[in-house]
Order: sequence, then structure tokens, then C-alpha cells
Amino acid sequence: MVTKTLSILFVASEVEGLIKSGGLADVAKALPKSLKKLGHQVNIAMPAYKTISGRDVTDIILETTLEHWPHTPYKVRALEVDGISVFGIECAEYFDRAEMYVENNQAYSDNGERFAFFSAACLDMLPKLNVQPDIIHANDWHTGLVPYLLKKRYENDAFFSHTRSVLSVHNAVFKGIFHYDEIACLAEFKAHYVPEAAVSHSHISMLKAGVLCADKINAVSPTYAKELLTELGSHGMASDFQARESDLFGILNGCDYSEWSPEIDSFIPKQFKANRISMVRGKKACKSALQEEVNLPQKEVAMYGMVCRLTNQKGIHYLLPILEQFLNNDVQVVIVGTGDPVLANQLAEIAAINSDKFAFVEAYNNKLAHWVEAASDFFLMPSEFEPCGLNQIYSMAYGSLPIVREVGGLKDSVTDYDSDIDNATGFSFKTPEPVELLLVLMRSLLLYSQNLNEIKRVQLHAMKQSFSWDDAANKYVEMYLS
Repeated sequence: MVTKTLSILFVASEVEGLIKSGGLADVAKALPKSLKKLGHQVNIAMPAYKTISGRDVTDIILETTLEHWPHTPYKVRALEVDGISVFGIECAEYFDRAEMYVENNQAYSDNGERFAFFSAACLDMLPKLNVQPDIIHANDWHTGLVPYLLKKRYENDAFFSHTRSVLSVHNAVFKGIFHYDEIACLAEFKAHYVPEAAVSHSHISMLKAGVLCADKINAVSPTYAKELLTELGSHGMASDFQARESDLFGILNGCDYSEWSPEIDSFIPKQFKANRISMVRGKKACKSALQEEVNLPQKEVAMYGMVCRLTNQKGIHYLLPILEQFLNNDVQVVIVGTGDPVLANQLAEIAAINSDKFAFVEAYNNKLAHWVEAASDFFLMPSEFEPCGLNQIYSMAYGSLPIVREVGGLKDSVTDYDSDIDNATGFSFKTPEPVELLLVLMRSLLLYSQNLNEIKRVQLHAMKQSFSWDDAANKYVEMYLS
């Protein structure tokens, strides 16, 4: 039972509804919404990128210069997303660019300086706006310096005497490693000696700084919290997480069902509910529309969908070696995504040869992502690692059975059919090998071919699962209060 109303500042590099590149943006909108629904005072801080629609017509609530940073003015704009106040930190030098992090598949060379500036500005603006949070909740390496600066720069500042910090780790493979000289604008880093962040004599990790300095650390699923304590699961940061094990929590992300529900989804061709007649009719209409959209034959066939960034993390390198063999069966596969151009070219080549069974759309397309979820019978997430994952949760809501590898949040959220038939919500495999993925694909196809009624039963059971952000938000509040 919540006994105190908290003032919470949620700090993230992207927020769905304003700008998005991945699942972090979904969390950065949905979790604050649920925290506000519980009665807490919640604000979000993010960079006011030039590409945010309508940015320049919003009110400027602060014009100032960042303390301890060489002659760099910034503004704070009053943005908003779904009733949540958003402090948009505007600085043309750092955020008036074509993309957020990467352009032409190359990271901006000054990303370290850009997000060091953002982290410092997040704290600098608070006394000037007279916003005094109990909790500052940072997310991933982009904001890892927020807990560090709160503990070091503002340790004796009375304004922050009651403020505590949390760092959520959404993906520890991205550590924000930079040379000291790349963030020399921060006074604390000029001496080239910051043991809380150092990964060598010359380089620091912004993520490490956050992990070692935040009051509490959160991993985005219980299994991922355990994996972070291992060398493999932490991508080399095991000792850092082990040092903070008593302060490490694992809370599974939720699903924003106002955005991802086939009953109210305005993107999909036909809405449907979690009953057999509605689901069968709805998914059939959505499948037919998707087939027409991506130029596949319009027929009733097992459809496998995938929407993801094209990286090895998402298991593309497990799929590519066996995809053409799997396409020898009576199936259709639709993949939508952007990322590694080498992987994209390989997928495009296979699609050209198998155009009657496989469609690859190299794009980030929100509408098409919803269509794939609604139309597919199965959804592919054979990830090499997956801290939480959201698409498997979205897929279940649409009756698209996830096919996942048993890692991170995928293990926490999907029940394999052969392991527990009565409670199954999808199919899973353990060993990270292409042949293991092929075997689980064939398991799912065999059940579809031999017992379609059973597939429909499992799909309905999956649709009735609930991964409420309200439940997750209560667990976050428990962590904040601790």
C-alpha cells in the first residue's frame, strides 16, 4: 500500500509520442503514465530534438546557461505527452540534428559530450524551475551521469538533500564508453581520474557511472537482473553489478494496452476481441490486408511475422542460415525493420528469390508494425539476448504466438507449448543455434498443420494474459520507497 505521494522525474533520451527509436521510448511514456495514475507527481526530462513535431511552437519556460559548462546556453520547453509534463532541453549545438544518435549508420562523434550535457542540464534546471523531485529515475547510458553528478556535484547542495536516484538498465551491451577528452566539458572529468566510471586509464563508461552511483538499480525483467550478475549476461560488467547486488531489482516491463490492443487499435484493418469468433474473423481480415500490402498471395496459410532492429541481438543471425529451408514449407514470413545494411541486403536477396512466401520491408513503420502483430499466427523473437522485450507482449495481445529464445524478459513472459500445454502462450528454445530455431519453427508449424483448433485455443489464452503497467508501477514505487 502506497503511503506517500512521491515527486518523480523520469529522465530518458526518447519518449514515445514525441520521438522513438526503440522500446525505451515506450517505457518512458507508459511507466510515467501509470505512476501518475497511482497519484504521484511525475515529470519527464528529455532532449528537445529538432525533429520533434511542433517543438518550436511550445512555450519556453527557462532560458539559462549550464553551470560548469563552457558558455553553453540552453532552453527548457514545455512539452507534453498523454497528460504528462515533459521538460524538453533544447540546445541547437547538440540536438538540432537529423537523427537522435546515428546518421547514415554512424554514431555521432560527439555523443559522449551531447549526453553528458543533457545529464548535467537535467540537474541544473531543477533549482531554476523550483522542481524538487524525491526520485530521479535515469535510463540507460545516455543518462548514466545523472546519478553520478547527483552524488558528486550536488552532494552538499541542500536543494537535493532529499533526492534519490534510480537507474534502469534496458540494455547493458550499450555502455556509453568514451575517452575522457570527449567529455572534458564536465569539470569532474578534466583530471582524467573518475574511478566510479573508469574502464581503462583513458576511457570511461557512462553506464558504469550510473550503476555505481545510483541509489537503486533496476533491470527490466527478473531474469535479466540475474543475467547482469554474470560476465556473459552483463557483457563484461558483472563485477560492477555484483558490487550493487543488494540494490539491484528486476521488474518486468508492462504493456500499454491503450496503444497495443486489437479491440481499439486504429491502425489495423479490422479490430477484434479475445473470443474465438471475433479473433478468427479479425485476424483473417488483417492477414488478407497485410498480404495485399506486401504483395504476398492472399491465402490462408501459417504466417510468421517479425518487427525489429536488424541486429544480431535480435537473432537475425540465427534466422538467416535456416530461412530458405523453412520457406520450403507452406508458410509466409513477413519481416519489417531497419538496421545493419549487411543483414538487410541478405534478407532482401532471400525475399527476391522467394517472393511468393517471404516479404521483407526495410523501414521503420508504426502502422505496418501493428498490422504484422494483428495478421501473424506466430511472431519471431529468437533473440541472442533480450533484457525485457515488448513485442512478445504485444504479440500475445493480438493472438500472435511468440517464438522466442529463453533469455531475459522473454523467459519471464512466454510459456512454451511443449513445457506446459495448458498454460502455453508461445514456443521457446534455449540453445543459441540456427538449427534449434528451425526445430522450434517446425514444432509450431506442425501443430498449426495438424491441429488448428489447438492453435486457436492457445492464441485465445495468450490474448487473455495481462502485463499491466499498473502492476509494474506498484513494484517501482516499492523500489522508490526503499
